[in-house]
Amino acid sequence: MLVLVVGPSGVGKDTLIGGARKALDGDKRFSFVRRLVTRPADIDLEDHVSLERDEFARAKQAGRFALTWQAHGLDYALPIGVDTDLALGRVVIANISRHAVPEAVAKYPLCRVIQISAEISVRAARLARRGRENRDQIVARLAREGAALPADVTPIVIDNSSSVGIGVTAFVMALRRIAED
Repeated sequence: MLVLVVGPSGVGKDTLIGGARKALDGDKRFSFVRRLVTRPADIDLEDHVSLERDEFARAKQAGRFALTWQAHGLDYALPIGVDTDLALGRVVIANISRHAVPEAVAKYPLCRVIQISAEISVRAARLARRGRENRDQIVARLAREGAALPADVTPIVIDNSSSVGIGVTAFVMALRRIAED
């Protein structure tokens, strides 16, 4: 089962995914995917594999990606290993853009969506701490509406406005329920 983790910037998707990866370490039912992105890697901010644009284009042309999308002027992909993990019956957890959900659902009809949310003041503080954008850019990011999920997708919603521990616990509980379905 492919689990698509979505939500606007600053809700803590990577933090929850990282916490769940630690909590579920050793449980072979779960596989956590590292996205490939045409942005330099910063392990403290976002867990991804960084590729140059030309390298990304060659890998895409060679069929080395399970899913690709563009967001914020960058190219993103999930590695083809996703398909292997799914064939082995694993629950595969991937952080993707909301506007990539329709394509993912079309390719993986049984996938589930976990939508992470957080209060706007919490998101603003997190984005400021991240240090990637200035104040005006953060305000613009917070004001931007993200893509709506398809009407036939009913996500599991997790509010990550509280502590990391509470958010990770809720996320892990949702993943375990999905694995047991």
